[in-house]
Amino acid sequence: MYLERFTLPDADQEEELIMERICETRDCAGFVDNPYPCRLFPARGLRELYFQKTTILYGGNGSGKSTLLNLIAEKLKLNRIAPFNSGEMVKAYVDACRYEMAYDDEGFRHTVPDGSRIITSDDVFDYMLTVRTNNDEIGECREEARDQWGTLRYGNTVKFRGMEDYDTVRMQLLARSRSVSRKQFIRRVAGEEVKLNSNGETALRYFDDRLKNDRLYCLDEPENSLSPKRQQELAAMLEQLARYCGCQFIIATHSPFLLAMNNARIYNLDAAPAQVQSWWELENTKLYYRFFKQHRELFE
Repeated sequence: MYLERFTLPDADQEEELIMERICETRDCAGFVDNPYPCRLFPARGLRELYFQKTTILYGGNGSGKSTLLNLIAEKLKLNRIAPFNSGEMVKAYVDACRYEMAYDDEGFRHTVPDGSRIITSDDVFDYMLTVRTNNDEIGECREEARDQWGTLRYGNTVKFRGMEDYDTVRMQLLARSRSVSRKQFIRRVAGEEVKLNSNGETALRYFDDRLKNDRLYCLDEPENSLSPKRQQELAAMLEQLARYCGCQFIIATHSPFLLAMNNARIYNLDAAPAQVQSWWELENTKLYYRFFKQHRELFE
C-alpha cells in the first residue's frame, strides 16, 4: 500500500481562507459565486480518509465521489488523460489538501510509484472511439492496398528519380517479393485492425492492457460500459492486482460487484456524516436485494 491518509481542508478556517484569497485576487466584492469544491465535504462531515489496498468512494450523483477522487489524483500529481476542472478555486483547494504515504517494509515512507495514474470513464470511451476510427481508416487503406498490389507487382517498374519516389519504389519491392503474399502485403501497408467485439469486452481489455504491477490507480466509475458479468471479471482482476501485484486502488463507484470486492474499505458519501460501511449496508445494494427478493419466485 502506498497512500495511507488524505486530509481535506478544515471547513471553519482553511476553506474560508481559500475563498478570501480568491476574492482578493478576483476583486469579487467579498464573496465567491461558485465556491466548489469548498463546503462540499464539510456538509458530509468528511475531513480525513484512511486507505487500504482497495478503497472505494461510494455515493449517488452529486455526492462528491468523483470530485474527491480527482482531488486525490491532482494532489498526488498522478498521470491523466481526460482533463480535470483545474480552475483557480480548485487549484487553491488542492494546494490546501494534505496526504501521508505508508511505510515500506524497511520503515521508509513510500513515494508515489512511477506510472501511477487516474483512469476515468471518458478515457475508456475515447479509447473505444479511437480504436473504431482507426479500424475504419485501416479498412479504407486495405481497399487501396488491394488495388495497388496488382499494379505494383505486374505493372511497369517504378524508376527512382528522387525522394518523392521512395515510398512507391519501396512498396513495389515489397509487392514483388517472393516471400510476401498478397495478404501479407495488404497487412503491412494498411496495418492490422484491432479486433473488436462488444463495448464491454473492449473496455475490459482496456483495463487489462493499462493496469500494470506496482502502481497506484484512481478509477472513476470503471464499471461504465461493462455488463454485470464483465463487472465481476473486472472486480476479480483488481483483486488479483491488489493482492499479488503490488497495486493500490482508489475507486469511485456504485457498482455492487465492485463494492463487494474482498478487503475493500468503503466510504459512504451518502451517509450523514460520511462513514465507513460494509457493502451490504449501502442503499444501492439494498435496492438490488429488495428488487430480487420481491421477484424471488421467478428464480426458484
